[in-house]
Amino acid sequence: MYAEERQQQIEGQLAEAGRVAVIELARTFDVSSETVRRDLDQLEARGVLRRVHGGAVSAARISRIEESVAQRIDRNSDAKERIARAAMALIPSNFVGAISIDSGTTTSRLAQHLVNWTPETSTGSLTVITHSISIASIVSENPHIAVQIIGGRLRGLTGAAVGATTLDQLSGIRPDISFLGANGVHADFGFSTPDPDEAAVKSALTRGSRRAIALVDGSKLGIETLMSFASLSDVDTIITDHSPDADLTLALERADVETVIA
Repeated sequence: MYAEERQQQIEGQLAEAGRVAVIELARTFDVSSETVRRDLDQLEARGVLRRVHGGAVSAARISRIEESVAQRIDRNSDAKERIARAAMALIPSNFVGAISIDSGTTTSRLAQHLVNWTPETSTGSLTVITHSISIASIVSENPHIAVQIIGGRLRGLTGAAVGATTLDQLSGIRPDISFLGANGVHADFGFSTPDPDEAAVKSALTRGSRRAIALVDGSKLGIETLMSFASLSDVDTIITDHSPDADLTLALERADVETVIA
């Protein structure tokens, strides 16, 4: 196989998974690690990727790059659907309590499922707390759910409230479960997102809940973005569609994080 063909296939893997590993690529293409590293060097020079320890990440995963919700909404749609369904299992029809839902595309898919949530009996009740305008709008279609929206400065890229007012309001609530989104989950860096204001809100949601659950598709695993908002041990459960690599799996186990593969 010519170098150009290998590099095209590497680009395809990056587009799908967001990350590639030198060892796995060498095994796939039956070439040496040095050959793979040369391929990655050439792709990095073209701006396709960024080299990281043991491999490379897509240029779209560079720490300060952040796409809007509209740009991401249809990406990895099947994975997000499976993750949302698994999350719904934690909100049964006899649930009594409050949950918070972070902004994001996977959490938005969970909100869509909540439109059909109905209490098992008259004693069942569900309150949804969110700082996302779109998620509040979606969930408000369900007459069985009380929606509490957190205010603040609206961040246009994500359609979510951030800033001092948002953090002040979050400090006064303690939901039973917080469903969190993240742009990256890394063995050493924990859970991260590119924007510091979003990171502050995600951190408050994590700390303020009785149980913190991260909803992340496989493309986020092993990724570091600019701002860490929680260590692995701050989160109780991670629901994803893809098994983490060996390093992240071990780190999650050591942090006592339950991993659910949807």
